[in-house]
Amino acid sequence: MLRHYLYVFFISMVPIIELRGAIPIAQVFHASDPAFNMVLAYILIAIGNMIPVPFIFFFARRVLEWGADKPGVGRFFSWCLNKGHKGGEKLKETAGKGLYWALLIFVGIPLPGTGAWTGTLAASFLDMDFKKSVIAVMGGVALAGCIMAVLSWTVAAGVKIF
Repeated sequence: MLRHYLYVFFISMVPIIELRGAIPIAQVFHASDPAFNMVLAYILIAIGNMIPVPFIFFFARRVLEWGADKPGVGRFFSWCLNKGHKGGEKLKETAGKGLYWALLIFVGIPLPGTGAWTGTLAASFLDMDFKKSVIAVMGGVALAGCIMAVLSWTVAAGVKIF
């Protein structure tokens, strides 16, 4: 069972998949073994999703800018830079003074490309305050976790949503 907890912990760190993929996987583990504690899994998933945040905030932009003109990785790094810059500008334009609330909601909407990785990269591109950004991203991770937990439980229980 420890390996299942480790599995969802590490899955939650993977870009794009993040918490949005780890919670349904945890739900599958719980369905196959009711002793699998979903509260513990949720806590581990949220922690795992937050671990990359400081590294992304302080280093990702620099690494992407450094590698944007390198053969082999340049195209992908440029794509990441453009996506982060567009996401940041869109967030800034939409939010106005409520930028940190917008960051929380952006991270909290459980859709591909709106997680902690992209939100933190956008905060870095916008030169937002680190502490306030981390708090907003944590709030977004908690919100996305609640939404995904409810959706996963609803699907596992066989409730028709639509």
